[in-house]
Amino acid sequence: MFESLTARFEGVFDRIRGRGRLSERDVDEALAEVRVALLEADVNIEVVRSLLDRIRRRAVGAEVLRSVSPGHQVVKVVHDAMIETLGTEAVPLERAGTKPLTTLMVGLQGSGKTTSAAKVARWHQRSGKRVLLVAADLVRPGAVEQLRLLGEQIGAPVFTGRQRSPVTLVRNAMRHARDAAFDVVVVDTAGRLQIDPGLMRELAAITRVANPAEVLLVVDALTGQEAVAVARGFLLHTRLTGVLLSKLDSDARGGAAISVREATGCPIKLVGTGERPDDLEVFHPERMASRILGMGDVLTLVEKAEEAFDAEQAEQMADRLLRAEFTLEDFLEQVRGLRKMGPLGEVLGMIPGTRSAPADTQVVDREIRRSEAIIRSMTPAERANPRVINGSRRRRIALGSGTSIQDVSGLLKQFNQVRSMMQSLSQGKAPGGLQGLAGGFPGMPGPVPGGRITGARPAGRRTGGASRSARKRPRTPKKLQKKKKKRKR
Repeated sequence: MFESLTARFEGVFDRIRGRGRLSERDVDEALAEVRVALLEADVNIEVVRSLLDRIRRRAVGAEVLRSVSPGHQVVKVVHDAMIETLGTEAVPLERAGTKPLTTLMVGLQGSGKTTSAAKVARWHQRSGKRVLLVAADLVRPGAVEQLRLLGEQIGAPVFTGRQRSPVTLVRNAMRHARDAAFDVVVVDTAGRLQIDPGLMRELAAITRVANPAEVLLVVDALTGQEAVAVARGFLLHTRLTGVLLSKLDSDARGGAAISVREATGCPIKLVGTGERPDDLEVFHPERMASRILGMGDVLTLVEKAEEAFDAEQAEQMADRLLRAEFTLEDFLEQVRGLRKMGPLGEVLGMIPGTRSAPADTQVVDREIRRSEAIIRSMTPAERANPRVINGSRRRRIALGSGTSIQDVSGLLKQFNQVRSMMQSLSQGKAPGGLQGLAGGFPGMPGPVPGGRITGARPAGRRTGGASRSARKRPRTPKKLQKKKKKRKR
């Protein structure tokens, strides 16, 4: 997410950091580039002016320009100003209140309300709440069926009815929720334009009946600064408690994320980062500012890892790895956990200092998928002890995984290299430390200068050493040479 904007910011920051001293003119030139970057990212013009005014007011101060590292100080000023624009702190959804705790999903048609309703329901389920979904979108064909399928996927009941009025449907749903002692109710409403007075009056009536603790405006992140006009239009007719940014994983610009909070005063509470019901995150302004400015997001990465990997199981795997008992079955479990964390490009983007082109992450992801296919084609005995894999077994594994025998041999070679390296580490004999560990691991990229990520080495290719012509034959001892001469005589 925010790839284009992040790349522009990184270019500006690299030039600033490379200068020993900064003048007001240097700061103004950098801010001019920041302004162009924000406008190209479709950030609201009012927000751009306000943000740049804050940055300049702090960046041209004596404590910044006369500091030991003025370039780094300016970067910190930009980071702090971006946090103020996005919101000073995370504002999660309400979890306590009058039962049932009701959340109303509103927004334009096509903004992702139905999918987001299921994600919010799933978010409450993870804290042990009983959730009822209400299909109150009676306008869009297929909306009720879509919510029913999503409810089956997450294990949440969906309230539907034959009423033509969504107000009546919501009233009946609330009565059912109270009788059945549901903890949370999530209401999916029809998409409506903020300039349509009839539809907005209907929304106001639904709000009175549902009495929601949360009224979330679902905004498509790809709409850019148009999100500001949408939010302001809804605020004129109904009370909004927060914004849910959907499809943030597809947003390369970031205009909506940067604009909507400062322009409307309505906090961004949640962001959708994928298509799965679990792909919903609490919006943390300081973390999002770090991502936009190319500084990574270690805290979110750790949280995702904790959700994807069982702590006890991970500890056991680490212990087996150090004892050189790590098997291909363990590697397969690690790949499954990595997939749960989300797309590889998004995960890498959370690591500070990692700059990976989309093509690079695609190459690595393709290598990992190929390694996974090869391992899945092995029997449990072969995964536990790869030494039993002979020529005929390699041929069978290659056919089953849709790869070549060379690919299978390359994977096994890399795996054996990792095991021998970890065995050397456990004995304190590892030459060169851990530098080559990642490059030798099955399906993982090799280390390269500068931290960029490249594809794994093709199997079977020579990786070093002298060529055949450069290799010298061992010298024959003098005694053997004398014996040969006597035989010739």
